[in-house]
Amino acid sequence: MKIAFVVDPLASLNIKKDSTYAMMVEAARRGHELYAMRQDGLWWKRGGVYGAAGRLALWPDPTTWYELAPAAQTPLGAFDCVLMRKDPPFDIEYVATTWLLERAKAGGARVFNDPRALRDHSEKLSILEFPDLIPPTLVARAHEPLHAFIDEHADVVLKPLDGMGGQSVFRVTDNDANRNVIVETLSRHGERNVMAQRYVPEIRDGDKRILLIGGKVVPHCLARIPKAGETRGNLAAGGTGVARPLSARDARIAADLAPLLAARGLLLVGLDVIGDWLTEINVTSPTCFQEITQQTGFDVAAMFIDALEAACAR
Repeated sequence: MKIAFVVDPLASLNIKKDSTYAMMVEAARRGHELYAMRQDGLWWKRGGVYGAAGRLALWPDPTTWYELAPAAQTPLGAFDCVLMRKDPPFDIEYVATTWLLERAKAGGARVFNDPRALRDHSEKLSILEFPDLIPPTLVARAHEPLHAFIDEHADVVLKPLDGMGGQSVFRVTDNDANRNVIVETLSRHGERNVMAQRYVPEIRDGDKRILLIGGKVVPHCLARIPKAGETRGNLAAGGTGVARPLSARDARIAADLAPLLAARGLLLVGLDVIGDWLTEINVTSPTCFQEITQQTGFDVAAMFIDALEAACAR
């Protein structure tokens, strides 16, 4: 197959941890042709959507791990599949890219994750579809309901809807001297929606990333354990990743959501679970392939390429 990756600059990838790199290595091992393009290299013109795509070769030297041929203007339909692996932020340019990819799909290109599904599944708000699986949660931008929620639950987590990697996530208690300024800052004085969730103390045991691939569940999760004195388990915030088998509750949540989300065109999903509670559904560029594989021996990238090959064969 010819596989095109819409990805951040290749030089920016940390190949010791990056899941897109793991996908590339496994696809190349199977003899598939790899191509890379950036978000700013996509455009529409009469006849369809094109990308400035360069043929990608991988090398074993970690300092010069790739060779990228000069980019050529290529219709996206010329590839067997296009993988949208651009990392957040999920800003208007990301949304515009999904609009272009949706036009490419309408023209016959196979795009994963489905562009419309990427837009429809806010990584924070999509959990609201499953109220029985989530902790007590509020979404609001007005100060009054946010403060009422803090008073009701005494210990809460506040986060913006467009954050990533634990950015701008605050733990706030009802007697916190800074609660007013935190609410004002996060909500931009009532102009931006904020998600509030009751604090789940099981975060001390890790914020679990559970991967769903092609409607099936990876049998191990990566528990991202906060460093001392920290509430956030995100690896980008200094958390430590420990792979574990899924608990019975983890497995039930994942099994319930996996076929539903796959049917919507989401080939790869990363669920975030703290304790027994679903807290996020990540669809833009889910990670943790390498950490799970290195610690358990379960080849996540192989499972993903199996699912990709099956999806392209349909």
